[in-house]
Amino acid sequence: MKQVGLVAIGRNEGKRLHQCLLSVLGKVAHVVYVDSGSTDGSIELARSLGVDVVELDLSTPFTAARGRNAGFHRLLQANPQIEFVQFVDGDCEVVEGWLERALHELESQFNVAVVCGRRRERFPEQSIYNRLCDIEWDTPVGEATACGGDSMMRVEAFQQVGGFNPTLIAGEEPELCVRLRQKGWKIFRLDAEMTLHDAQMTRFGQWWKRSLRAGHAYAEGAWLHGREPERHWVKESRSIWLWGLFIPFLAIALALPTRGLSLLLLLGFPLLSYRIYRYMQPRGFESKDTALYALSCMLGKFPQVQGQLKFHLNRLLKRRNVLVEYKSATPVDSAS
Repeated sequence: MKQVGLVAIGRNEGKRLHQCLLSVLGKVAHVVYVDSGSTDGSIELARSLGVDVVELDLSTPFTAARGRNAGFHRLLQANPQIEFVQFVDGDCEVVEGWLERALHELESQFNVAVVCGRRRERFPEQSIYNRLCDIEWDTPVGEATACGGDSMMRVEAFQQVGGFNPTLIAGEEPELCVRLRQKGWKIFRLDAEMTLHDAQMTRFGQWWKRSLRAGHAYAEGAWLHGREPERHWVKESRSIWLWGLFIPFLAIALALPTRGLSLLLLLGFPLLSYRIYRYMQPRGFESKDTALYALSCMLGKFPQVQGQLKFHLNRLLKRRNVLVEYKSATPVDSAS
């Protein structure tokens, strides 16, 4: 594994960061931890384990993309011979055997820039929101259009496209993959266990904030790459506007003129849920989990449209985007 380095990012992850770092120490050539203002001793913990630490200057707005870029640069400064980088979030533990499997795939397929595997939720039974995360991450294997925050990347490809877009609050990995695919690189999702994630999502408000972030990411992704041929997240954004705003607005606004007939438009919501349910059935989940996921996708249109509105309003007013992480009440700024 002398060609492989690892970059972990985090803020106030505590025990989760400890598990993350222990799962990779001694298995790669160099480990870098990038901290974005922790107050729980995360920096001291990482250094006590012999990990190279980068403390981000918080006078510059923090984003996960900026953190990963900073970690990547430190990694190559420390070891210029590294050819592959495993990125991982500080609340994830890398599963035994993943690094070897990912390296083998990248070494055997020279046109592949990124490989990722199955991220699982560590405690899916803890809450319905954790369970929803676990279902969301069970995506089809094979050639993919995008990856998530945990993935192994080829240094050459990463440098060719200039790394992550540091201004993006969310959705930075799919946006990077758009640019990689435009250069002819491929992304593959392997049929292999990759990481264990600890969402610690137990409240409805956390789920709402996470969905709002997704809506913001869809809006910004479509704004950046919505033109042909990519049409990146254009379909998803249109669906959010349709179900999260236009149909409810029309149903209520026309209720009096139509003597309530316009309220029949709201029947589209259970139909949408059923359509998602049928789409997810072949994936092999239990019926109750499939129904829960379908309901979440339908209800998620409302916080997602709020995220879309935030992005476009801030863009028009040329204001800095400010969102709140779903795990805490700490604002996360972006210069976008």
